[in-house]
This record gives sequence, structure tokens and C-alpha cells, in this order.
Amino acid sequence: MDVTGILDEHKNRFKSIQVERLVPVEFDLGLLACFDVNMIDEAQLRASQKARDTYLQELSREGAQLMINELFSLPTTVDEDSVYATLPAIRTVLPREKPAPKEKPMTRWEKFAKIKNIQNKKKSRMVYDEDQGEWRPRFGFKGVNNDDQKPWLIEVPGNADPYDDQYKARREEKKERIDKNKRRAQRNFEENLAVEKGMKPRDMRKRELQSALVLSKGSTASMGKFDDKLAGEPKVKGLKRKFDPLVKNSDKEKSNNMEILNRVSKGEAKATGVVNVRKAQRAINNAKRSKKQE
Repeated sequence: MDVTGILDEHKNRFKSIQVERLVPVEFDLGLLACFDVNMIDEAQLRASQKARDTYLQELSREGAQLMINELFSLPTTVDEDSVYATLPAIRTVLPREKPAPKEKPMTRWEKFAKIKNIQNKKKSRMVYDEDQGEWRPRFGFKGVNNDDQKPWLIEVPGNADPYDDQYKARREEKKERIDKNKRRAQRNFEENLAVEKGMKPRDMRKRELQSALVLSKGSTASMGKFDDKLAGEPKVKGLKRKFDPLVKNSDKEKSNNMEILNRVSKGEAKATGVVNVRKAQRAINNAKRSKKQE
């Protein structure tokens, strides 16, 4: 029985693993990437949809085949589960989307620990609770640190009032610890911000306070001229209301008068216009109210 035809048909179902390129393809196996600079057949791209798809699929298959051939040439490591290839170092330098992060400034505690040579040992997230016989988180929801908030019996300290609520006292103590940690975190943030700007934290807080004080002066009609002065308050320069001069250039004064006349003739009412609509409405309401009383 001649099976040559069957073997040839079976062989034609599979593509060859040997791919020929006019220009050698460059590989960066560390990134699992290959760079093919060979020209693309434009006639195939302008052909029918089916022919174009077939051509692009063949290009993709050949590129993947070249990559697989290179991967099989790498040194391998045999494990119980499978065979692993050791990838080489990356050769292509990829640009960063964002600038490299700056080094985070140290907090007060980190500076103190560095001076005293205190080593920070990282603790595991889960701890074994011998009382309940299970692993529980060290902090957070269902954490072992919350057990002291819900004991069934609390010993009253000797210097405490026996009628005080010890559960409430523990809750308030925990709340104070949380608030204290938040204040410390805010202080560290402000100090780090001052260091980035090349200033001392005290000088930066002083400047922010002065800026807030200057802004608050603009909330009054006199721009803070008749407000009570604070002890050691610096004198603010250049903060005053601006009025139009009594004597103007004749051309400018004429143009201003013509502008007012045009607004009145057109019936315009702007926020800076001639008529105060709110005041006029209030006067009309007062007049109506006085007529009803009569």
C-alpha cells in the first residue's frame, strides 16, 4: 500500500520552521521582542481583503517562528513541572512615561533611627491567635490589635474612678493615638515640602501665615485699614483700594461718559453698571409694604 500521498498531505499541513529574511532580524530576548526592517510588499496590501489578511497572517507567523527559534537556542533549566529558558539581559532602553521619582525625604523617626542605628524589622501581616486557634491579621479588620477594645472584663486601675466607663476610656485613648499619628504625618509632609523648596519648616509656616493674613485683609471694604492689628504684624505694602482720579484726560473722560450713556440708552444692566438691581428691588418692596400699612 502506497502511503506517500497521505504523508505528503500531512506534511503540507504544517509550515516550515526555517524562515528566510533578506535583512537579518534583530532580537531582544530580554523583552521577548524582534525587530524586522524588511520591506513589506505593497502590492499585497493593496490586494483584496482576503489576500491582504492572508499576507499579514503569514508575516506574523514567520516573525513568531523566528522568535521561537531563538528561544529554543537559549540555555534551559529542567524542573519537575516543565522546562524553563533563561532570558538574557535587556538590550533595548525603553523611555520612561514619567520622570524618575525623587528620593523620599526621611521622617523624624527615620532620622533618629539612623543616628541610633536602630534596625527596622519587617513583621509579617498575619499572626497566629492561640486563643482562637487561627491566623488573623496583625492590624485592621478582625485584627488582633482590636481585641483589647472588646474584652469581656476590664480591670479598673487603682488611680481611676470606679464608676468611669473603661470601655469608653479605651476608645478615646485609641482615637487620641490615631489623631496624634495624623498630626505627625501632616507635620512630616510639611517639613518635607519645606526641604524641597530649600526653606526651614518654621520659615515656611511663617510665610504661609503671612500670606493668609494678607488675603484676609481683602475681605473688608477698607482693605484691612481699620482692622485691629496683631502683635508683630508686618506692614503690608501695596494693598489699597483703587479709585479713579478726579481729574482725567479729556478724551478718556469723554469715552467713559459715552460708554455710560450707551449702556443707559440700550437698557443694559451689568454688575458694574449704573443701576443696582438688588437695591432698587428692595426699595420697591419697602414702598409697597408702607402703602399696605397706610
